[in-house]
Amino acid sequence: MTRFGTICSASIIAMLGATGAMAQNDGARGGAASGAATGAVGGAIVGGPVGAVVGGAAGAVGGAVVGGIADDSRPKFRTYVQERHVPSYTYDREVTVGAELPRSGVTYYDVPAEYGVKKYRYTVVNHRTVLVDPSSHRVVQVIE
Repeated sequence: MTRFGTICSASIIAMLGATGAMAQNDGARGGAASGAATGAVGGAIVGGPVGAVVGGAAGAVGGAVVGGIADDSRPKFRTYVQERHVPSYTYDREVTVGAELPRSGVTYYDVPAEYGVKKYRYTVVNHRTVLVDPSSHRVVQVIE
């Protein structure tokens, strides 16, 4: 089997594993699926078929944002942000995880300690609340 075939096969195996994990936790659907796919491809490149399976499984578990707002806290956090009347920054691109926000013009706010987020800041972009890594200005979580 070619390297490409190995990567594709491993990605499919990892996605099937992620589907089982998602059935148990609907809140992690996007994170688990994308984590599984990313982990499988990375694992296949580094370690072949076995690396793909291991990478896919690890990615499915770690696909949700580590240190982000937990699923059960999101509604309360959205209310917190709305009550603060945080102005929305207009961004000319789609607001997605991984998008890099400008270094100037955007105001980043500390997340209250009760949400357990220490590494990230929040802001509102195109009327969507997001968590941002302050060192890279990349969106790490869109709070839906």
